[in-house]
Amino acid sequence: MTDFSTIYKLCLLTVTCCIQACSSSSRCPAVECWLVQDHVSRRGATTQEKSLLHIRTDANSRDAASEQIPSDINPDRVFFITDPAATLCHQSLSPPTRGSLQKAQCEISPFLHQLSKLKWVAPLTVTGFSPVYLQADWFSAALLGLNKQLVISSIMRAPTATKEPNVILSVSSKTVSIQARLGKPVLLDCGFWVDPSSPLSGSGFAVEWRYQFSGKGRLVLAYDGKTDRVADTQEEGATLDFEGLHQKGNASLILQEEVATGTYICIVHLPYLQGQVAVELEIVEPPSLSIHPSPLPLAVPGQTLVVQCEASGFAPVSLELSWEFKGADGKSRPLESASVTGHRQAWDGTYDQSTRLELDTSNLGTGGELTCVAVHPGGTRRASTSLSVIGFGSPSIEDSMAMVGVALVLYGLIKFVSWTFSSSGTDVADKVEKKEK
Repeated sequence: MTDFSTIYKLCLLTVTCCIQACSSSSRCPAVECWLVQDHVSRRGATTQEKSLLHIRTDANSRDAASEQIPSDINPDRVFFITDPAATLCHQSLSPPTRGSLQKAQCEISPFLHQLSKLKWVAPLTVTGFSPVYLQADWFSAALLGLNKQLVISSIMRAPTATKEPNVILSVSSKTVSIQARLGKPVLLDCGFWVDPSSPLSGSGFAVEWRYQFSGKGRLVLAYDGKTDRVADTQEEGATLDFEGLHQKGNASLILQEEVATGTYICIVHLPYLQGQVAVELEIVEPPSLSIHPSPLPLAVPGQTLVVQCEASGFAPVSLELSWEFKGADGKSRPLESASVTGHRQAWDGTYDQSTRLELDTSNLGTGGELTCVAVHPGGTRRASTSLSVIGFGSPSIEDSMAMVGVALVLYGLIKFVSWTFSSSGTDVADKVEKKEK
């Protein structure tokens, strides 16, 4: 009986440990954050203070660990955030390992709700009266996970004078930085979640995607989810998964055409609220190489050949062009006497560049392989052509065999011509002799 009791206690202890381990592993991370606020005495200035965000999926799930406050953080700057969707519980927001210099980036600041006058957002607030629900403390939080795995924008509501906000709207993307090929379709991830218990959730939503590059911007697509209408300004080839948008909050942008390097901004609107995330898209197109002239003409020792390598259709602009020469011994060596032209931009946003090489054949032996090398973020590309230098020193085995072959052909041709003339002369002599007889 004693043994059975011992086994029972051990099993119970094991189960308890497993439960604690599971709950510990599933606990949302405490995120270090900067609280950014307007300076009360200086207009236009802001202040930054260290703060701490304790994330929980249930308002009643506060535990002893969440009560711990680091010594360098003011207790008034600790927030207990309830996020039922667990968007803020992503592993990329977890505290870094000891000694690591990398950690998630976070900013939290007071949020001012306001009425939007955009025509695809206006139907969400047709009454024009702010609900009593808005009378609270509102905050916005922007978070960037480690290694840019995730970017989140959350709008939160807290009862006045408390530090326990609830997430009302979360907008996130898993494609913080993405590369694409020119002319290929691309998917820019964006998802959102709305607290179903919020009075604002039943009033509909609106989604818009905007593009910015070099200080200029444009609207790519706008959609009014309440009336199920797409704005007339939609760009050709840009679309959404409308079924997934309504059922799962999938606001990802699908681009079939007009894919360009720049910043794409996903903005989700609720009545009086909006959250947005930015996605950096870079077109990476490796260059196409061509060598001129190709093939190279025969050269003699001491002759200078001018060779040009053209790199075209590449993006982004960063490119390194160089030359290599592989001799008859199979060894490669760089050639340093090349010049490089400036970049030229094509109509499709790609670039062209060329390099010019003055090739001195004095030290190239009997020739070899000349290669143009282009190192680019899209990959390394090579283009090669052969070079033959004649009249250099003693002939190689191949040259000797070629000369023997030529000599045999010439000898045979001479013998053939000699035999033809001899035969012709003999025939004429025979005819003359017959006439005389």
